[in-house]
Amino acid sequence: MKLINTTTFELKQFPGGQITEIPKYAILSHRWETEEVHFDDPTIEPGKRKLDRDGNKKGYYKIFKACHQAKAENLDYLWCDTCCINKSDSSELSEAINSMYS
Repeated sequence: MKLINTTTFELKQFPGGQITEIPKYAILSHRWETEEVHFDDPTIEPGKRKLDRDGNKKGYYKIFKACHQAKAENLDYLWCDTCCINKSDSSELSEAINSMYS
């Protein structure tokens, strides 16, 4: 599972083993627009997997505002379906879809 750090905006991978290894996190549920941020978005720095604070897509604003709200609720992480799932990896996509119902 990948989560966005609400302070650094880095995507962090958490092992899928024990649920206790995954920290509490906020979930961004939103209406998709034409300019969403995706896992393979070129503005997510590949080596760091960090969201670009200067990103000009509309989707960035929603993510950064959600991070701000999560921090206000004392949550260090955020999950957002558009950029926390590598949709080109079929097993990751399948796992994400199945876990949404858990």
